Amino acid sequence: MFETVPSPVTIPFRRVGFVSTRFAGTDGVSFEAGKWTRIFEAEGAACFWFAGQLEAPPESSYLVPEAFFNHPDVLEIQAGLFGTTERTPEIERRVESMAGRLKAALRDFIERFGIDLLVVENALAIPMHIPFGLALAEVIGETKIPTIAHHHDFAWERERFTVNDAADYFGAAFPPRLSNIVHVVINSLQKAALAERCGLDAVVIPNVLDFDVPPPELDAYARSFRSEIGVPRDATLVLQPTRIVARKGIAHSVELVRRLADRRAVLVLSHPAGDEGWDYLAEVEGRILEAGIPAIFLSGRVGQTRGTTADGGKIYTLADIYPQADLVTYPSSWEGFGNALLEAVSFGRPVLVNAYPVYRSDIAPAGLRVVEMDGRVTDEVVAEVRRVLDDRQMQSDWARENFAIGRRHFSMALARERLRGILTGLRQPLASSRAGG
Repeated sequence: MFETVPSPVTIPFRRVGFVSTRFAGTDGVSFEAGKWTRIFEAEGAACFWFAGQLEAPPESSYLVPEAFFNHPDVLEIQAGLFGTTERTPEIERRVESMAGRLKAALRDFIERFGIDLLVVENALAIPMHIPFGLALAEVIGETKIPTIAHHHDFAWERERFTVNDAADYFGAAFPPRLSNIVHVVINSLQKAALAERCGLDAVVIPNVLDFDVPPPELDAYARSFRSEIGVPRDATLVLQPTRIVARKGIAHSVELVRRLADRRAVLVLSHPAGDEGWDYLAEVEGRILEAGIPAIFLSGRVGQTRGTTADGGKIYTLADIYPQADLVTYPSSWEGFGNALLEAVSFGRPVLVNAYPVYRSDIAPAGLRVVEMDGRVTDEVVAEVRRVLDDRQMQSDWARENFAIGRRHFSMALARERLRGILTGLRQPLASSRAGG
């Protein structure tokens, strides 16, 4: 994800600093950041990383545990700002103190690595870490460093941020209004909302994949996956390739697998819970128990790279798992875009998609061939799933058509072109700010 690829510099920035709360694991933000780093490195820039959790080479990393949104001190501060309308002076003091420490660390990161462009991944959009957002906004404003704020999720897209006493913090940093920031969003609905709510323009760069590179063939290591996790060869493997959070709609996947019991369907959940608390994991476990379906939680068995768990089990990558899924379920009620959907398409797998708003506005018009549901697993949906599972020719036709659509509409080439335009536009602010600095 974070390998450096030397190349002649073809953009006006040589040392790019990626900043977020986390660059680790299999979440969408980390994946998208990894894709952007490959674009920057192919253009000849060196990339460096600042976060509270990191899976990057030590020589190009700046790890600050307090920058992680699940750091115990951060969780306490967030609890004093959300779900309440009366924050205390003590919480304000803690916000200010932590923001000061993070601000000093960010300045040191920029100086230590000679950063001339910041790319902030989601930390100035969704307010999961108020002190970090404030620290970033102040550093960017004071240094005038050219910055791309890459927004994946906003506060208004998450119900849990509705009740708060943080309006002033939102106005200062989520997102900030600074002339040296270019705002990038991942869908057209966000672009419209950002303009209406904040008066800010944004460039749309959707989630992308490298559709110019075919997916790897299964090797002996990957072929052991089913037996390793206990899925029989003749079972229907239904893959839910998302984190376990409420908006992912996993209850729909449970219901589908229940209704596919005659096919010996098994639900495999690839990602962990915890990013938004543990209540939804308990709910999913309860639904699985009530439905009486076989389900396997792979948390700890899926990583960016292959490896071994503490007890000797194999760790697989998503590229090992996708080709072995008979069906991929993506029944989310809300997504910023749809990383897992594109991944399933790239591996040629049949997909069940709930028609969430961004899918309707930005993805469906491209013409992807999928099984669509509209908030419920109906008899018609189940029948369509059965039809595609039973028809190998349909699977092949859909896979071929979907890959071509992905290459045309959601490729790395599109992201590269739009990033080049942004970087060219940032060249003048860089020169003028440093001259007057």
